[in-house]
Amino acid sequence: MLAALLYGQENLRLEEVADPTPAAGEVVIQVGTATTCGTDLKVWRRGGHAKMLKPPTLFGHEAAGQIVALGAGVTDWQIGDRVVANNSAPCMECFFCQRKEYSLCPNLTWNNGTFAQYLKIPAPIVQHNLLQIPDDLPWELAAMTEPLACVLHGIARSNIKPKDRVVVLGDGAIGLMFVAALANTAEVLLWGGNDRRLEIGKKLGAAHTFNYHQIPDIPSVVKEFTQGWGADVVIEATGVPSVWETAIACARPGATVNLFGGCPRDTSITVNTEQLHYSELTLKGVFHNTPKYVRSALSLIASRKIPFELLISEQRPLKDLEQVFYEMKARRVIKVAMIP
Repeated sequence: MLAALLYGQENLRLEEVADPTPAAGEVVIQVGTATTCGTDLKVWRRGGHAKMLKPPTLFGHEAAGQIVALGAGVTDWQIGDRVVANNSAPCMECFFCQRKEYSLCPNLTWNNGTFAQYLKIPAPIVQHNLLQIPDDLPWELAAMTEPLACVLHGIARSNIKPKDRVVVLGDGAIGLMFVAALANTAEVLLWGGNDRRLEIGKKLGAAHTFNYHQIPDIPSVVKEFTQGWGADVVIEATGVPSVWETAIACARPGATVNLFGGCPRDTSITVNTEQLHYSELTLKGVFHNTPKYVRSALSLIASRKIPFELLISEQRPLKDLEQVFYEMKARRVIKVAMIP
C-alpha cells in the first residue's frame, strides 16, 4: 500500500509498504479519509514527538474508514463496519487508570499511520476506543473525533461556568474547536493571526475576534472587555511558550488558565509569583483525551449541531501530502481531508 513515513524534521516520504495484517484482537480499516492536524504539523516541523512517535515511523493520527480485516478473537465487529478509531487507548490497570485519570496512563497504546490506504488498529484501541459511525456521517467529519475529544477533555478541566468570559489564544483547528464547543455556554474572545480563520471563529460562535498582528497588546485589550479584571478562563492553544505567559497575563484574580498547547521539549516559562499567589490563579496543563470524551466527541459531531465542516479547507489526494504540510506551515489551510 501507499503510506506516509516520517523520517525526521520536515522529512516526509510516501512509500510502498506491506499491507497490514491484523494479529489477535486487532482490525484493519481501509482509510476513507485522514485529516491533518496541528499536532501533525508540529511533529513534522520538530521531527518527532516525546510521547506519540519516534521516526522513522508511519505518520498521521486522525482517520475514519471501513473494516476490511478482523484478527482472531474479534467478535464485536464485522467486515464493512464504518468506524473511527482514537489514536490511543489506556491500559485500564495502572495507578492512573484506577483513578480514571486515563490521559496520564504511562502505558498508553499509541497508533500512527492514518496517511495510508490501510490502517491497523491495535487490540487495546479496538477494545476501548473504536467506535461505529452513522452511515450518513462523512468520513472527514468522523475523522475529527480525536482532536475534538481532546478539546472536550480540556473544557471539562477548565472550571468554566455559564456566561464566563473565556479567552482562546490560537486560531488553529484546536482553538476553533474550543470556540465551537464553548459558544453556547460562554462569551468567547478569540485571538489569532489570520483574518480568514477569525471569520470562521465568528461563524462558530466567537463573541469577539482579534488579530494580534494588528492589536499586539493582548492582556490590555482583554482587560478592556472585562471591566479591567481579565478573563474568567484563558485557554492557550498554540504551544508557544511566550503565548503561555500571555495567557497568564490575561487572567483575572481567581481565574483558571488552561495551558493546552504542547510546547517543544525542554522549554520553560516565567511566572510572576506575586500574581500566582495573591490572585489565586489556577494554572493547568491538560493533555490528550479519555474514552469518555472520545464518545462525547463523536456524538457531538454526529448531531450536526456545529458546522465542523468549516474547519476542512479542502480535500486532496495522498500524493499531495508533503505539499499540504508546507501549506499548513504557511497557514494557508486549517485542516485538509486527505483521500488515499
